[in-house]
Amino acid sequence: MNFSKSLIQWYLQNKRDLPWRNTIDPYFIWLSEIMLQQTRVAQGLPYFLRFTEAFPTVFDLAKADEEQVLKLWQGLGYYSRARNLHKTAQQVAFEFNGKFPANYAELLKLKGIGEYTAAAIASFAYNESVPVVDGNVYRVLSRYFEVETDIASSGAKKEFTQLAAELLPAGEANLFNQAIMEFGALQCVPKNPDCANCIFNNSCAALQKKKVAQLPIKSKKVKVRTRFFTYLVFEDEVNNTLIQKRTQKGIWHNLYEFPLLETDNDLSPEALSDLLLKHTYVENKILDISRFNEAVMVHKLTHQHLNICFWKVRVAGKLSEGTNWKSVKKLPFPIVIHNFIEAERF
Repeated sequence: MNFSKSLIQWYLQNKRDLPWRNTIDPYFIWLSEIMLQQTRVAQGLPYFLRFTEAFPTVFDLAKADEEQVLKLWQGLGYYSRARNLHKTAQQVAFEFNGKFPANYAELLKLKGIGEYTAAAIASFAYNESVPVVDGNVYRVLSRYFEVETDIASSGAKKEFTQLAAELLPAGEANLFNQAIMEFGALQCVPKNPDCANCIFNNSCAALQKKKVAQLPIKSKKVKVRTRFFTYLVFEDEVNNTLIQKRTQKGIWHNLYEFPLLETDNDLSPEALSDLLLKHTYVENKILDISRFNEAVMVHKLTHQHLNICFWKVRVAGKLSEGTNWKSVKKLPFPIVIHNFIEAERF
């Protein structure tokens, strides 16, 4: 069986109709690839449509304010992607006159574009014979060829890239790369793939040896950090609140939030009152405090689990740096805070 030919035939019969596949414009391809990193297609698609409507060209994205970009990105997570996206758009627009480089080597020189994204743009937009290797490709190749190399090891990327390069049919890099990624996304899925109805069920080494569930091998486990966030939702007598921007490096950089207390555990009302006496957030007299969510809200990120509570802090008079809710809702927030604001209908 010709693996590459069969894979392309499967793709042409089963591929999803996605907007970034109906174009060879590198701007739209780049935009989709950045959005789909660590993100499912179903989640990323509406964001792609909103972005292309708001920013139909790379010049439109480059000229946008960063807060506008972050607001449109809100809920997609991994916000460094949005900030890098904006910077790359500015580089392409202002240094390259809006034209993306037309080959893999030059694409790599752009800010925020690594080997995977450069290969995707080069092959999808320009049909350059360069392999694209992502999680789907690791899975398909490791199972079909029974590759037992730990994909988290230092030499894995080079090994799988070389194997994928050998399979690239001449003049069909565009089709093959999209085909193998789509096959991994729809057919050769991580858990309980439908091997009985797979085009490779007579030639897949992992299936013949009953090792499908064991491949690919990935030994490194992510260390998860547990953090406790207490957000203070101040409310003055004219219904203004306090908002601050996260300027420190780390999660949610340049997004907005309520004043934050990070502690080693969930706070009782008494403990919070004591901390409010030590931390001078406002000069106004505090009238009372009350908790919005009785149960701790757990927000899971890749490397962190955030235990979040929102507290209402009513104060006398008018906050000197207060913001009205109409203005607040225009700002980009982490999705967990955005959802809280929407749920409470401020």
